[in-house]
Amino acid sequence: MSTYDVAIVGAGIVGAACAAALAAENMSVVIVDRDAPATGTTAAGMGHIVVMDDSEAQLALTAYSRKLWSELAPELPTSCEYQNCGTIWVAADDEELAEARRKRDILSANKVDCELLDAAAIHDAEPNLRDDIAGGLFVYDDSVVYQLAATKHLIDTAKTAGAETRFGFAVASITSKNVTLENGDSIAAGVVINAAGPYAHKLTPQLDIIPKKGHLVITDRYPPFINHQVLELGYAKSAHGSQTDSVAFNVQPRPTGQVLIGSSRQLGKSDRLIDRDILRRMIARACHYMPSLARMSAIRTWTGIRPATRDNLPYIGEIPDLRGVYAAVGHEGLGITTSLGTAALLRDIILDRETAIPHAPYSPARSLA
Repeated sequence: MSTYDVAIVGAGIVGAACAAALAAENMSVVIVDRDAPATGTTAAGMGHIVVMDDSEAQLALTAYSRKLWSELAPELPTSCEYQNCGTIWVAADDEELAEARRKRDILSANKVDCELLDAAAIHDAEPNLRDDIAGGLFVYDDSVVYQLAATKHLIDTAKTAGAETRFGFAVASITSKNVTLENGDSIAAGVVINAAGPYAHKLTPQLDIIPKKGHLVITDRYPPFINHQVLELGYAKSAHGSQTDSVAFNVQPRPTGQVLIGSSRQLGKSDRLIDRDILRRMIARACHYMPSLARMSAIRTWTGIRPATRDNLPYIGEIPDLRGVYAAVGHEGLGITTSLGTAALLRDIILDRETAIPHAPYSPARSLA
């Protein structure tokens, strides 16, 4: 039996960030995953690093995490394609423009730099938006990153600090101070972290995880088409709402000249099949906002399963009745944004340090309330 200070189940970007943070504290760390790194939920993300304000706790975690990404950016290799492009939230009409003002007031009050754009300004920023857009909100310091390369960088950072990896090994069970693999091997660890994404509840049923299926499309390469991450103000309502199926306008510029198009949410779906109706609706929504997209060719479409919670906040912290077993899961579509913040919070909780932001809102104990 191998023994470590920390065993992390899950090699997505959240597990990788936890490994890098804890290995940096001279703890012996092993990362275990049945597949290669970043091949699950992480592969189905857009790599958008964004401050969200659905709740005070969500705003605190996303803003803290974005700050950590900004600090890490100079160390990222060029393969991570980190771009500080900012986010434009599009207001289609006067009602949504009022929502943009509300969002600006909340973000500004929390020291998040942003600017309200009128119709002329938003078309200067993004000429390919349709002509009747009323305005929007520009959030300056949001970024995008190629999350597969970023995950590799975090794992490489952890390995440089002494962490080990076991990829291709499925986990059968988690107990206090022990991880049992399906091949019968055991890994002893003082701390076990469940970062297994949509599969986390199978290992620790105490966690109430809801699968949400999402689709993405990427185009062929074209001359520069968009300059920022651009999405509709109704995105948050769509992404975190209770509708079974929903789509929203969400597009991202890639350094390759491609355009990454989202987004969709199918609550409770856990298959990986392409849903042609959802895909058609998602593309139609994107073309409704940017009609010129219709002239582009798509070269790839794929899906992924995102682990959600009922209150749209991740589980970060020790799991009740499982001493030494911690959760880092339930981030839904914000795992890339919040990976560094999650890792920093969990590191400080495990080491009994003061956390940079209050951690109680993310406690797994609330899943049992």
